[in-house]
Amino acid sequence: MRIAIIATGSRGDVQPYIALGKGLQSAGHEIRLLTHQNFEALARAQGLEPWILRGDVQQVAQSEAMQARLESGNFLGIMAQMAKEAEQAAVQLAEEALEACRGMDLLLGGMGGLYTGLALCEKLDLPFLQAYLLPFTPTRQFPTLLADGLPFRLPPGFNRLSHHLTRQVFWQGFRRADRRSRRQVLGLPPAPFLGPYRSPHLRGMPVLYGFSPAVIRPPADWGDDTHVTGYWSLEPEDGWEPDPGLGSFLEAGPPPVYIGFGSMSNRDPRATAELVLKALEMAGQRAVLSSGWGGLEAGALPDTVFPVGSVPHHWLFPRMAAVVHHGGAGTTAAGLQAGVPSIVVPFFGDQPFWGRRVRDLGVGPEPIPRRALRAEPLVQAIGEAVSDPQMRQRAAELGAQIRAEDGIGRAAAVLERLAAG
Repeated sequence: MRIAIIATGSRGDVQPYIALGKGLQSAGHEIRLLTHQNFEALARAQGLEPWILRGDVQQVAQSEAMQARLESGNFLGIMAQMAKEAEQAAVQLAEEALEACRGMDLLLGGMGGLYTGLALCEKLDLPFLQAYLLPFTPTRQFPTLLADGLPFRLPPGFNRLSHHLTRQVFWQGFRRADRRSRRQVLGLPPAPFLGPYRSPHLRGMPVLYGFSPAVIRPPADWGDDTHVTGYWSLEPEDGWEPDPGLGSFLEAGPPPVYIGFGSMSNRDPRATAELVLKALEMAGQRAVLSSGWGGLEAGALPDTVFPVGSVPHHWLFPRMAAVVHHGGAGTTAAGLQAGVPSIVVPFFGDQPFWGRRVRDLGVGPEPIPRRALRAEPLVQAIGEAVSDPQMRQRAAELGAQIRAEDGIGRAAAVLERLAAG
């Protein structure tokens, strides 16, 4: 089949779809990856030919307006800013994606491609395969991934309703952008007020989830057409070697702690770095410090701390004593797969959900919300993560279980059945 994969967002959002695309291409499918220029080199290094969408997602994430929203931790405010950015880019995105998807047999996407993808499927009369990195199908088993950001706990009877409400939060935020692209580019009527969730282009199509069933057990009410395959992980490209200085640092002492907040940025990244360095000094802990997309900006560093830019998590994390991160779906997956404890510092959105999941699995301490990040609780969390033998054993066992899964292979098998059906 000729499959167009829509992969937008931060690296943690995009990389699993690059891994999935690579696996589907190896299985004999023709893959066209729609993504932003930020990930062109990564896609090409994995043997994919990306269709580049104009726009710099890192620049958007590091804008003053977005930094202010992220620091507030107000999810609705962050969604409002994202919706504003989406509306401004809607026409350009629709024009480029329409051209990319002509001649395809199937469109595939997750949260970053759902609404654009369904509009394109309506225009081109194609099926759409939902492929998510986080729970989005309503279930009675657990509440919406946004529930952890609420100041109260939802009664279990509201679990299924909470998922429908979350779907509306996402849809209503991006409805204006969708309407604009439909009217100005695709020549389509507006989608239903409550969203395109009952689109005929979803009918009879399976749903893929790229996380481990050992991390989230598939709910019984999801049905046989919903597949929790395991993570879609990307190994470092052939010939990749770490910076010699990093290799020397790792060999010079006990395993360090990784600290990095990925695509999450701060208006004062230097102050955040100083807080982290203070905590490391108090804990007497070596560390690898990742600047990410501007979340940390350190000046002079002690010999016990090594700065890195982009290093493959699947290479780096198994060499760490613990990993401190923002709780994005991709980074959480890499931490769990590495088999070392995770300390989650969630900013917004699904990140508190993953932080709670790490805690409930017993493979990390209590999450520390970004707004509450101080040196003392970080010292306590690091001490627990590196010294609690039971937590470390649970993390190692879960990591081994995840590594034994074949998420990409299982997803490819679903596609094979779909192609044959």
